Amino acid sequence: MRERGASESTCRGLGRADEGSLVVELVVLTPVLFLLALAMVAFGRIADAHQLVVESSRAAAQAAAVMPDAADASAAALQNATEGGTGRRDPCSRLSVSTDVSRFQPGGSVMVKVVCTVDLADLSFPGMPGTTTLSASTVAPVDPYQSVR
Repeated sequence: MRERGASESTCRGLGRADEGSLVVELVVLTPVLFLLALAMVAFGRIADAHQLVVESSRAAAQAAAVMPDAADASAAALQNATEGGTGRRDPCSRLSVSTDVSRFQPGGSVMVKVVCTVDLADLSFPGMPGTTTLSASTVAPVDPYQSVR
């Protein structure tokens, strides 16, 4: 017969100290991982909306700068901003476009400001606001040799 040594009982004792640690880790880490995933979705939505706002203001200003008169420039800016060059409006719950054509003359400029409200209420992340507003402005020069009405 074999006698049990001190090393066997010590190893067996260490194994019992770890029992139940998986449950504790799951209870602690699951909410943390869930909140981390919600934060990633929220920041991804904000980054997507920011890129869309910048692209929309750029496309709108460039389209407005080549129009023959201020009224057409405002209409072209609105149309291009709502299309955004990509045709998608997913992240913005509200979109507003303002066009400044006060300097619409040969050698002047056109400024377009796009404001987007991103809805985050469906994420219900603690400390996250229900909405956030992003804006971008772009100034495009009017060709100095363009005939303007």
